[in-house]
Amino acid sequence: MSLSRTFLDVRPLRTSPVFRRLLFGRTVSTLGSFMTMVTVMYQVWDMTHSTVWSGAVGVAQAVPMVVVSLFAGSWVDRSDRRRVYLTGTVGSAVCSLLLAVQAFAGHAPVAVVLLLVAVQTSFAALGAPAAGVFVPRLLPKEQVAAGLALQQVTGQAMMLVGPAVAGVVLGWWGIGVCYLLDTLSFTMSFYGAYGLPALPPEGEKSRPGVHGVLDGLRFLTGHRVVRGALLTDLAATVLSMPVSMFPLVNDERFGGDPRTLGLFLSALAVGGVTATVFSGPVTRLARPGPVMLCASATWGASLAVFGLTTSAWVGLALLALAGASDALAVLSRTTIVQTHTPDALLGRVTAAETMVGQAGPHLGNLRGGLVAGWSSGATALITGGLLCVAAVGYVGASTPELRALPPTPDPIDEGSLEGS
Repeated sequence: MSLSRTFLDVRPLRTSPVFRRLLFGRTVSTLGSFMTMVTVMYQVWDMTHSTVWSGAVGVAQAVPMVVVSLFAGSWVDRSDRRRVYLTGTVGSAVCSLLLAVQAFAGHAPVAVVLLLVAVQTSFAALGAPAAGVFVPRLLPKEQVAAGLALQQVTGQAMMLVGPAVAGVVLGWWGIGVCYLLDTLSFTMSFYGAYGLPALPPEGEKSRPGVHGVLDGLRFLTGHRVVRGALLTDLAATVLSMPVSMFPLVNDERFGGDPRTLGLFLSALAVGGVTATVFSGPVTRLARPGPVMLCASATWGASLAVFGLTTSAWVGLALLALAGASDALAVLSRTTIVQTHTPDALLGRVTAAETMVGQAGPHLGNLRGGLVAGWSSGATALITGGLLCVAAVGYVGASTPELRALPPTPDPIDEGSLEGS
């Protein structure tokens, strides 16, 4: 294999100017969003010095994401996805502008800040299912995985850069400027999507209201491959999410050194970025099912072994391996969902995938924290990792279609499911 084929597959950037512009706009907007995330946390803490109010920021983000996503997917599947995405982008930009106004004006109640965060998250939940159809509609099927990898690596890079940039801007110019820069970043996202063609659903449009939501749920429960992909993600996140246990493990094993604690999260991120950068062979392989199962099992096994180690360097290496495995699992899962879901249902299925991605880590951190409180951080990591491996093994054993996933979906099977 040539060296160039080892790195991230950049064919979508060369062959699709529309995708290239869309990716650039979304990357800039993602940078602004991570800046706002840090700025909101900083502002709420500065206003209240209360962990309760700081925790309420997460609630203001998680609840609208789950509730709005349920019905947003159904609306997306009966509308022009480009128009819905632009609506979500404009709404998010207005919320960032209002956050900037309250920051410059000063003396706004903390409840107002949280309300604006909740409304902005609602617009983001509206745009996410619409954005989920862009890659499979803009790129040929053999480049979908590569396009998703490009989105993933730019998002991971902004997750690393965004908080650092926010810290610099907060120190030099203050809260209002951070929010204002996020507002400007949404103009690039709008520019990237404005040039898209109209993207109405292909096939039968979603029924309105609850009926459309139920149709999407029936597809998810009836399509074994897509269901298996989402169950694998839940197994990895709910059973073995490690972040809530890091402070305790750091105290138990590494003397509570804050530098070590910070490196735990950095190791996960570095592993994820590295794996995505070198994802060329994986995306060209066109076998996302086996890759997802192996990567998810490796994630669990790495965290179980991390729970056993007493060496900081070995621990960081294991966390980097876990982060790399998670990145490949997410990339493979998203490829499965977007290439094996009929276009007419893709908005609803993407909304469900978003909810799984939001709820799974939160539940996993809660599970880990409870088990660690009853026993120890190491026990929670080891048991969670082993449970993850067992659950992924069960999904793989009970879903042979996922183990031998072909590069293209079976149109007859999916067509029957769509109409059921």
